[in-house]
Amino acid sequence: MSVRLYVGNLPEELNRQELEAVFAEAGDSISTKIITDRKTNKCRGFGFVTVKNDEQADEIIEKFNGFQLKENALKVERAQPRSKDKEDQPVGGSEPSNSGGSNGSRRKGNNKSRKASTPQMDGDVQPDPRWAQELEKLKQLLAAQTTNS
Repeated sequence: MSVRLYVGNLPEELNRQELEAVFAEAGDSISTKIITDRKTNKCRGFGFVTVKNDEQADEIIEKFNGFQLKENALKVERAQPRSKDKEDQPVGGSEPSNSGGSNGSRRKGNNKSRKASTPQMDGDVQPDPRWAQELEKLKQLLAAQTTNS
């Protein structure tokens, strides 16, 4: 059974080959992945190493947790299992996230642009009292502009 390890505090300019070189002495049976920013294609500061078994995982954690890589002390620990339910994911915790994504902020469905609907003000609807004064000033300015034109 393979074990996935979280590797944090990676330098921004690190690439996958450099990370593989660091963990190469652990054996050929490891695989590495660096999580990169989509726009800049630079390292987001963390990645993952997958090893064959628990013993190898424990050895790597012991050996490489705190290891200095380009002036950064690496943080190596077992990765949290991926969760399919968003309710199960920790909110604001310090545990590593396996998502590497945008926490579900993408919209699903088609990408066609939609017109934003503006609420219509009926005569009986009262504006928010926090903005009532500002709204009244704007109405007066608008009325003055339309009479001057």
